[in-house]
Amino acid sequence: MPTFHTYDGTELAYHLMGEGAPLVCLPGGAMRASAYLGSLGGLAARRQLVLLDLRGTGDSAAPEDPATYRCDRLVADVEALRVHLGLERVDLLAHSAAADLAALYAARHPDRLRSLVLVTPTTRAAGLPLAGREAREVAALRSAQPWYAEARAALEEIWAGRLTDELRAGARPFMYGRWDAAAREHAAASPPQINAEAAVRYTGEGAFDPAATVPVLRELAAPVLVLAGEYDHLTPPDRAAELAALFPHAEFAVQRGAAHFPWIDDPGAFVRTVTAFLDPEVHSVRAGGVRLAYRVWGDPAAPPVVLVHGRCGDSTTWTHIGARLAATHRVYAFDLRGHGLSDWPGRYSFELFRDDLHGFLEARNLAGATVVGHSMGGAAAYLLAERQPGLIGRLVIEEAPPPLPLDPPRPVPERPGGELDFDWPIVPSTDAQLNEPDPAGRELLGAITAPTLVIGGGPRSRIAQEDLAWMARRIPGAELVTIDAGHLVHTERPEEFLAALRSFGV
Repeated sequence: MPTFHTYDGTELAYHLMGEGAPLVCLPGGAMRASAYLGSLGGLAARRQLVLLDLRGTGDSAAPEDPATYRCDRLVADVEALRVHLGLERVDLLAHSAAADLAALYAARHPDRLRSLVLVTPTTRAAGLPLAGREAREVAALRSAQPWYAEARAALEEIWAGRLTDELRAGARPFMYGRWDAAAREHAAASPPQINAEAAVRYTGEGAFDPAATVPVLRELAAPVLVLAGEYDHLTPPDRAAELAALFPHAEFAVQRGAAHFPWIDDPGAFVRTVTAFLDPEVHSVRAGGVRLAYRVWGDPAAPPVVLVHGRCGDSTTWTHIGARLAATHRVYAFDLRGHGLSDWPGRYSFELFRDDLHGFLEARNLAGATVVGHSMGGAAAYLLAERQPGLIGRLVIEEAPPPLPLDPPRPVPERPGGELDFDWPIVPSTDAQLNEPDPAGRELLGAITAPTLVIGGGPRSRIAQEDLAWMARRIPGAELVTIDAGHLVHTERPEEFLAALRSFGV
């Protein structure tokens, strides 16, 4: 267990978990040992977590002067950790009450902050009052839960100012999106992890000066992610959105089905959102209520090309092609819902993937862009081109399943074991549609007005090449090119694939 000494000689401990670029993590509570953060739902697989035990908590020593538990005094401890780690600038994640500490750190050391993640944050440092009506509205969303009546009675007592350990325990189901065994185990560990005396002093008189803090936050150059839980009554989404609005470079996200500990409620959703934010090569937009992660290459002033991946893939499958096209184009590659770092909402269809593409083009103002779609992404592209003539400038369909029933039909698939990089329900949902596609997909092929190139993978492909030829004949003016590569044309034969694009005018 590594330690360091801070400004007043107090020895503080921190815990390292995972590998990669360090992410300094500040625990909430207030003044709760960092052990409750765990691996943050598996985020340690993407970044090295530096989990700080604040003074007087966990494995850190208690200070000689209890007045140093005050939030503004703890800023110097965070800065001492940065210096100890040898980081010129720090990526900082703060949960709950630690968001106030992180905000004060950002205001005092704005040039030392590379990025800031505020998870279900408190808002005292920013001068935003505790939620009242909004908290009750969010709590009422849980009224169908079997524990609701008893927990709501305890919560009302707390709101009335009567705060006891028994009432805290009674209201604890509200802190989790699911009050299951994992949540109960996590909640049971809470009381001994909190330094009660330090927690009282943390928000003591003089800890916060919003009039001085907020103007600095409004000028903060570092990007900020504010992540709220849909069911978090402590900081409801509307209040968290107010906090996000203070920062000039903020991204605001609401994790569906989550409460105050989103990495417990849905680890995958939490990790995808935070990972996408922390990766400087990944950006996000919201389309139809779904967060879509994307990568971009090339000159912003160059003609745009949008690359759409196939089923069970993600935008990284286009890395080589995107980099090559970037010599003459602004290239975008995004993760469809249920894939990669985009949201995994659980419902999938070719029409919803079509809508993702439509929403992405609109969100990034890319009407008239060339769209290149592989496999399922190609199907989403031609379905959109059928219904939105003029939206797509040029259309490239690589090995996309034509809108013809499979013969023989695919059987119901079984989920493979282990973790997947995509949401499994995508497969049975789209297989069912491949077996019985919407007839409109066939009937509207003639409505496509965009110049279209259909690329087939030849006899090694799992898609019947005669069906691709049939589809190309029904799209007005479409060209058909065959590259003997199998289904993964742009991966297996990138040079020939790029040559076909150039010949098509891309």
